[in-house]
Amino acid sequence: MRGVDYYELLGVGRDASTAEIKSAYRSLAKVMHPDAGGSSPTFRVLQEAYDTLRDPSRRRDYDRGWSTTRPQSPTSPSRPRRTGRTGRLRDFGDDPDFVPPRPVVDTDEVPWWHLVDLGQRVRYAPASGPGHAPALAAVCGWFFLLLPVFLLDFSPLTLTLWLLVVAAAAAVAFRLVRRYLRAVRADRAFAVQVDTDVVHGTPDDRPCERATADLLARYVTRLPGARVFHGLAWPGSVFADVDHAVLCGRRLVLIESKSWLPGHYAVEDDGVLWRNGHPFRGGGTRLPRTHAAYRKLLPWLDIRTVLVVYPSRAGEITTDEPADTLVPPMTPAQFVSEVGEWLSEDPATVDREAYRLLLAQVVPITRNTA
Repeated sequence: MRGVDYYELLGVGRDASTAEIKSAYRSLAKVMHPDAGGSSPTFRVLQEAYDTLRDPSRRRDYDRGWSTTRPQSPTSPSRPRRTGRTGRLRDFGDDPDFVPPRPVVDTDEVPWWHLVDLGQRVRYAPASGPGHAPALAAVCGWFFLLLPVFLLDFSPLTLTLWLLVVAAAAAVAFRLVRRYLRAVRADRAFAVQVDTDVVHGTPDDRPCERATADLLARYVTRLPGARVFHGLAWPGSVFADVDHAVLCGRRLVLIESKSWLPGHYAVEDDGVLWRNGHPFRGGGTRLPRTHAAYRKLLPWLDIRTVLVVYPSRAGEITTDEPADTLVPPMTPAQFVSEVGEWLSEDPATVDREAYRLLLAQVVPITRNTA
């Protein structure tokens, strides 16, 4: 399509390698695909740009045609175009061969880490019985109610009435104990038949997704009730629309892993993302739509969304303290500290219904992504 700079559309330099073009296309396709909220005409242009630039012959023809039709400044014909209101040159240079280092978190700096009782028994909610406390109280109460029969001298009438009261109390205690035992059996059956693994699904082959999967497995699963999911679909979708999710108690965090240029990232109250003090246009997120979809699917849960950001080349990623916004960017260490503390409010509970619904959304290992 004439008038659209395919390099600008993909966000790569004119000397970008085929691997860089492919990586840029895959990242943008996830955001611009019609199933992800994009428009069909825009996605067709993206597809055309990718098909043109990945083919060496078509790319040469495109470069020749673009150089003859691109408007030039009469005073500086070879000067690169500046973008944004900052006047800075667009900074390309993602390294397709760069793999972010394995995230290591200093657990001494994580407030909740040593407060978790690793031996705490997992509890399933909603409870299917009264729990052991009411049943134990009923048995003890019945015992103490029966005790005066052996210690005091009752008249026959009084004794008869007292025994009737004891029998009624015994019936109540028996029902509570039976309900408690039935609940214990139901929990064990759920654990054997459904809750057999802590981690479900397989992360994509992108290094940033693998890094987050490792982060969740090494740190978040310290919470006895935490259940991790990789590659979830939106309700009604067949694609892996959500990179990761963690369920713990009645709290759910939905996560996207991002590989972006090194720098400092911050988000405004209106959701606009900034890098190094300037508007960031190097990547998008589907988490707002994801949040809305899962709020509808699981309305009784408290749901958060987070971007976990890794460098796309050598350098450091920093972020502001998590803001009260829908999709805050975080470093791996911030995620473990902030989100881990949020999940640890109820560290040993698994919500049965939410767990089943999330399992149903896991895309099989042979994942289709837009």
